[in-house]
Amino acid sequence: MAAKLIKGAEISKQIREEIAVEIEELKGKHGLTPGLATILVGDDPGSKVYVGQKEKACDKLGIYSARTDIPADTSEEDLLGLVEKFNNDPKIHGILVQLPLPKHIDATRVIYAIEPDKDVDCFHPVNVGKLMIGTARFLPCTPHGIMELLKRSGTDTSGKHVVVVGRSNIVGKPIANLMLQRSPGGNATVTLCHTGTKDLAAFTKMADILIVAIGQPKAITADMVKDGVVVIDVGVNRIGKTPEGKGILAGDVDFDSVQEKAAAITPVPGGVGPMTITMLMKNTVEAAKATIGTK
Repeated sequence: MAAKLIKGAEISKQIREEIAVEIEELKGKHGLTPGLATILVGDDPGSKVYVGQKEKACDKLGIYSARTDIPADTSEEDLLGLVEKFNNDPKIHGILVQLPLPKHIDATRVIYAIEPDKDVDCFHPVNVGKLMIGTARFLPCTPHGIMELLKRSGTDTSGKHVVVVGRSNIVGKPIANLMLQRSPGGNATVTLCHTGTKDLAAFTKMADILIVAIGQPKAITADMVKDGVVVIDVGVNRIGKTPEGKGILAGDVDFDSVQEKAAAITPVPGGVGPMTITMLMKNTVEAAKATIGTK
């Protein structure tokens, strides 16, 4: 029997409707409009599309959007000055510097320069530390989106064995930490696998919930999972083009074969992807609410 689809596009729409209500309440009761500043350095096509999607989401939800595009040869000091400007702007509650940055700019230094209360990507070490000890002001966007997908699809995580494949600072490490915390949506036993893991299939076959974020198309196949597993596929890989020139996408999981064994699975596209920007919008609203002591 084919797996139930965990449709991120539908869940994302539901969450955005909830966010829109919060924004209207902030505007009506407190005269406060959440504001997000995005900074794009250079003209990387993928980054331009992503920043455009964020800007569009802000417009639809009624979030104030301040987008700044600067040339690829902008100096690190000039970029840091722009970050500082937004740090001091009361209309801005969230700051996002689109990664990757040009090689001459130290991304770590830029991330550290963002005021932690406005770090809606949750990359600043203060926010990473708070995440680790369970006191985060907000959660990193993609891991938070995964948590919502599991919760809203009715997947119980407590006591389950979650296997995470991938150890990035953006997805693998934070979602592993969130899954093991003693809190709703967590309380799981977690195994974190990576490129150095020997006999990866021995671990993935044990998973009740399998979260894959390694950037390798169709790396997880049906013989690597057990019957009834819940699969969250974070990967988005371009594997070719249609005759019309449209890009063909594949996840890190071989969807066609794995869905025959899984109880539930996210599709690519339309699974985790739509959730990331939605949770960015939610974090921006949470950052705005914090300025007036509202939770």
